[in-house]
Amino acid sequence: MAARLRILYEKDIKKRLMDKFKYSSVMQIPKIEKIVLNVGEGEAHSNPNLLKSIIDELSLITGQRAVKTVARKSIAAFKIREGYDVGARVTLRGDKMYEFLDRLVNVALPRVRDFRGLSPNSFDNAGNYNFSVKEQIIFPEINLDKVEKIYGINITIKTTAKNASEARALLEEFRFPFQEAR
Repeated sequence: MAARLRILYEKDIKKRLMDKFKYSSVMQIPKIEKIVLNVGEGEAHSNPNLLKSIIDELSLITGQRAVKTVARKSIAAFKIREGYDVGARVTLRGDKMYEFLDRLVNVALPRVRDFRGLSPNSFDNAGNYNFSVKEQIIFPEINLDKVEKIYGINITIKTTAKNASEARALLEEFRFPFQEAR
């Protein structure tokens, strides 16, 4: 069974984007390639239980096993040496990506306290969108009683869009809650 948002994309969103941007080929229509969730936690090298709980929680949130990330270079100010475990990440593609996106937009983001929408200025020139959530506990899969530490999650949405305006139009079609222009 295909993900609900994938079906929506194939049936409706593609047509609307094709009309809006007047593409000559369906191959030009932007789509979401992957979603990457990343947690950086400097304490992870000195507290292996924290790293294990981060990996377990990311795996619960995404439905896919998280991998630990390792420092590529030493940074004395952060007391980190090359090779230290510094966090975890998950890369989602296909149906799992669409299912996560569905839960993010419709369940998790509305649970953020004082949520006023995502910044529309977080697109890069390649059509990718970056944002962070301050607490992993906004996801309903997380059991508050078992949380060892509250941490933020950086979320990157990589699209095939050629520029920020195409990427924004694509994410707006998925009902992303962007802030209103002031």
